[in-house]
Amino acid sequence: MASNSNNNSLWYFLLFSITAGLIVSFYYVTVSFDYQWTWEKIPRYFVHLDKQTIRTPFDGTVKVGSNMQLLVVGDDGQKQSFTIPSSMQEVEDGDTVFEGDDLGYTKQWRIGPLILGLFVTLKLSFVATIIALLIGIATGLARISKNPLLKWPSLVYVEVIRGTPLLVQLFIIYFMVGSVVGIESRFVCGVLALALFAGAYAGEIIRAGIQSIHFGQMEAAKSLGMNYTQSMIYVILPQVFKRSLPALAGTFISLVKDSSLVSVMALTDLTKSGREIVSASFMVFEVWLTVALLYFIITFGLSWAVKRLEVRLAVGERG
Repeated sequence: MASNSNNNSLWYFLLFSITAGLIVSFYYVTVSFDYQWTWEKIPRYFVHLDKQTIRTPFDGTVKVGSNMQLLVVGDDGQKQSFTIPSSMQEVEDGDTVFEGDDLGYTKQWRIGPLILGLFVTLKLSFVATIIALLIGIATGLARISKNPLLKWPSLVYVEVIRGTPLLVQLFIIYFMVGSVVGIESRFVCGVLALALFAGAYAGEIIRAGIQSIHFGQMEAAKSLGMNYTQSMIYVILPQVFKRSLPALAGTFISLVKDSSLVSVMALTDLTKSGREIVSASFMVFEVWLTVALLYFIITFGLSWAVKRLEVRLAVGERG
């Protein structure tokens, strides 16, 4: 027991030493080319306080009322009121103003580009995952079918999709298929490309899962009076999903990372938002490290949720 404890302590010490070495190495690399870190500017790209200046639309006289109301009475009798907090008003009661003069300003919290891009990434990944799962189920069933009209086209689909890069598929769907079919939405093209890509892998996973189920399960279902469709829905596929959950989860979690490629279609996802921020601020390391952290949080959270689901399913089977 003492020997095992000493060995574990040694391994923990080595792990700590390696981690510390990586951190120190990264620090000296950044110091070597004199990079100025500006992490304090990153929060504004999540949420920021937007200041909006309010200007008078015509010449007139200012009348300050209650409840933050400010009234501009024009020389020709026209009137227009504005709601501006008293601390943010830049004119006083009775002041003469001319068109374009500042009356004051307001402040409002607004969502930054990183949150907007993150929302697009999550929405894109979620919709593509649902469609990919449906494609995967249909493809997996077609792959084990004895009908050549189902089996061979599904085989060609799987091999073509798995044998070509996702980036190339995105270009083909966006510039060729989208133009022919008349799909102008970049979001729809991105969802279609990601769903077809993940659906091919999900189809092979489901095919392998179905074939791993003992043929006696199908025979038992038929002996209970079920037809083929009922046997698949109520007996085979539930077992397939339990067995294939880790592989399917890995495919769909990778889909979140693969969604970053839709930025080549000018779709403002998390990656494109990061690129635009870098172009405007030149904060290369801070922005890309933040973007990488956001992707990691999403994928790690999904992985944790899948592991919890696996535990619950395992407990259910034992129970």
